[in-house]
Amino acid sequence: MGNKRSLSQGQSKSINSALNEKSKLNRRDILRAAAASMAVPVIARSTTAFAKDKLAGSGQVVAFSYGGLFTQGIRKYVYDPFTEATGIKVIDVIGDVSDPQVKAMNQAGRVDWDAAFLQAAVFPPMDDADMFVPIDYSLWDSESMEGTPKSVRLKTAVPVFASAQLLVSDKRAFGDHGPKNWADFWNVKAFPGPRGLTGLAATARVDMVIALLADGVARSDVWPLTDDKIDRALKKLDEIKPHVAKWWTAGSEPNQLLINREVVMTSCFDGRTISSIRQGAPVQMAWDGAYVSYTYGVVLKGGPNTENAQKLIAFLNRAAIAAGFTQGTGYPGPNTNQLKHLPSDLVPLLSINPENASKVVHEDSAWLAAKRPDGKSNLEHIGDRWLAWRVQ
Repeated sequence: MGNKRSLSQGQSKSINSALNEKSKLNRRDILRAAAASMAVPVIARSTTAFAKDKLAGSGQVVAFSYGGLFTQGIRKYVYDPFTEATGIKVIDVIGDVSDPQVKAMNQAGRVDWDAAFLQAAVFPPMDDADMFVPIDYSLWDSESMEGTPKSVRLKTAVPVFASAQLLVSDKRAFGDHGPKNWADFWNVKAFPGPRGLTGLAATARVDMVIALLADGVARSDVWPLTDDKIDRALKKLDEIKPHVAKWWTAGSEPNQLLINREVVMTSCFDGRTISSIRQGAPVQMAWDGAYVSYTYGVVLKGGPNTENAQKLIAFLNRAAIAAGFTQGTGYPGPNTNQLKHLPSDLVPLLSINPENASKVVHEDSAWLAAKRPDGKSNLEHIGDRWLAWRVQ
């Protein structure tokens, strides 16, 4: 089912098309969501019915998580309800990223985990190395299949959540008339004040893409980031470089910079911003040109509890559970049927809200992972170009 590899440019367009079509179909669902609010006991009660279906089991499953608030949220809204519904205990292992450990276990011939989360850009070469087993979509219910675009249901992976870097600004500086897109970010006369941008070579592609958008490149023409586009992006970044007060390197930084008034606008992860907004922070999001990338859920080949891992992936993608995941972590999976299970104040803030989905740029992770003639990936090449530019 689905494609084997990660999202290509064509697949990204398919996602946009699918989500735009769902914007016509799901208006009533979104309106219904205005009255919806989900608490953990409600999820637990609703999921006990699953215990007698295909997901019931025993034993345990060893699954990766990122730690901190993310792990607290996924335990509360996904892992604990999964155990209650299926009888399968979840043992979570914590790390910043999972791919080094997954690669090491595969090379050693001893796989101790069952499921992992991987950034889409690192998935293709690991998939080529036969590290994952096919996702068992026969365990998914109809609401999961209907709500998740076919183009992202890959053979050996499925998105667990989407994260976006988008433009976030201080409402105290601009009121309700803050910047709306990346061209506004570059417009220091109309929107004066210090800026923030991501300062990691590993995420340099984000800076490149938003610079191209600010320079007038259409969202549909961003990929691939050929050398001429990289040159154009760096030239555009030259313009804003003197106004960047902080090149942030941790996801928690941008919102704090805004709250402390060290910057008036910055690129920022959506999940962090959503948490800040719902806690009353005076910041606002602009979805036009947001850079969206997926994190995949995979079942590890050779893991001790493969069958249980398949059940966990299927459970996580069910609409009510996906909604719980979104509430617990701030990052939504692709199943748009979750929108009808979410509180009204959260729906407008999500990348899968049809209005927002029509404005974003999806990462072309297949192109980023592809090798160049010198043996480096396009992702590595972009990082090298960006580092050389930063030290100038």
